[in-house]
Amino acid sequence: MSGAVTVRVPAKVNVRLAVGGVRPDGFHDLANVFLAVSLFDEVTATAADALTVTCEGPDAHKVPLDRTNLVARAAEALAARSGLDPAVHLHIAKRIPVAGGMAGGSADGAAALLACDALWGLDTPRAELLGICAELGSDVPFSLTGGAALGTGRGELLTPLDAGTFHWVFAVADGGLSTPAVYRAFDRLAAAAGTEVPAPAASPELLAALASGDPDALAATLANDLQPAALSLRPRLAAVLAAGTGAGALAGMVSGSGPTTAFLVRDAEAAAKVAAGLDASGTCRATHVASGPAPGATVLPG
Repeated sequence: MSGAVTVRVPAKVNVRLAVGGVRPDGFHDLANVFLAVSLFDEVTATAADALTVTCEGPDAHKVPLDRTNLVARAAEALAARSGLDPAVHLHIAKRIPVAGGMAGGSADGAAALLACDALWGLDTPRAELLGICAELGSDVPFSLTGGAALGTGRGELLTPLDAGTFHWVFAVADGGLSTPAVYRAFDRLAAAAGTEVPAPAASPELLAALASGDPDALAATLANDLQPAALSLRPRLAAVLAAGTGAGALAGMVSGSGPTTAFLVRDAEAAAKVAAGLDASGTCRATHVASGPAPGATVLPG
């Protein structure tokens, strides 16, 4: 074991996030249509005397560097399975917004798992890596696979989907949102409505639009059941959504649990225009232009 291994891993957007009622285990059943997008973190694993984590990039100071970080937990899980000491230095180069609803932490966990597997020469079967990913978190398996997929269960059970190419603009908010807090707000809103939460499902119309590559068709079917909960905790996100659609986006929504907002646009030229409009609006801290589907966690050439 020597040298270093770097893995690039994508952010995700949920083109449909359907949320069921709370389960006895505290999770929610989901129908989660994932699309990986070309906004990437990189995690580098280097042989070391002990397990350590460092991070650079926007909001790096918000990333925990102890063993609560998913990169450390991934290294420990793989080492335990393989009878190894998790003596590795893991360095995260961040571009995915922190606590932004784009699965940045999950992406880093998947990247660390793949990087350590390569560094330690384990050649772990893909199915076993996905099993470890599912133990680490609901979004981690998709970060490993990338592309487009339907996630069921709590999001960890993946069915690959066909997808055309779509262009997006992401608006980064000040501060993050806790995913558990957003789900608790979802439960409060559902209880206040007094109606039973339906079983989650992704519509055939959305899946057909995703496969077709038609941005107008996909714009008509985008939906996120967590958006009302996120807006209840961060009402000013409504102004970001209005600014993005006002600048020409076909549709806008909160990305996952937020507070990043995602705007579907017609093409790369429209993406540049919408990003400029959002930047000028003063409603967000930064914007990112991306497209998808993007590949999942990938070992970069040494």
